[in-house]
Amino acid sequence: MLPTAGTIYRLADIEREPMLYNINLGHYTNFVNFFGLSALALPAGFRPDGLPFGITLIGQPHAECALLAFGARWQRETKLPLGKTTSHLPPPSSDPVVAEDRVSIAVVGAHMNGLPLNGQLTELGGRMESKASTAPFYRLYALPGGPPHRPGLVRVGKEGGAIELEVWSLPAAQVGAFLRKIPAPLGLGTVTLADGSDVTGFLCESHAIQGARDITALGGWRAYLKTLPV
Repeated sequence: MLPTAGTIYRLADIEREPMLYNINLGHYTNFVNFFGLSALALPAGFRPDGLPFGITLIGQPHAECALLAFGARWQRETKLPLGKTTSHLPPPSSDPVVAEDRVSIAVVGAHMNGLPLNGQLTELGGRMESKASTAPFYRLYALPGGPPHRPGLVRVGKEGGAIELEVWSLPAAQVGAFLRKIPAPLGLGTVTLADGSDVTGFLCESHAIQGARDITALGGWRAYLKTLPV
């Protein structure tokens, strides 16, 4: 949170030195565009001389939805009039719906719905969005170790197959917490789906497949689990 502008100039000042004074007005916020960040300017009250003062909220790239949601709450709490009028913001029910900032994550194994690690998604606000499959250039391996047993998805290009998966989504603010739960040799990378789109998803380091069972021909982790003894 920073001042939107450090001072207020008279029109005569701006006309006399437009470049200098406009640069000065952006002293606290000029860097936002350079670094591709998100920002939202908000009213914050009045100075002792009666002139208005504003703040700017600055967030990570593509965080506009979160800033807009917070900004609406902020502006209502300040109870400031709208401009020189005596009007105030209408009740929240009249606000346009602001989509929640969520990140899609493709899961191919124990994080799928109903499987042992699915709770790591749901406890962070995870939501299942769709069932899909990868483009046909991946191989799936049953990694040693467990429980829980886990697969490793490796992109190979040629001689690959289409692997069943689920696309979940997490609130963007929770992705870091989820990533910390993922042990090597697994991690999050870019997975290409059968329709050609790309999504963040589970991938495995290639060194970890040495000695692991190749289960690509089964088409997915659930089919593999059905082959295991009860």
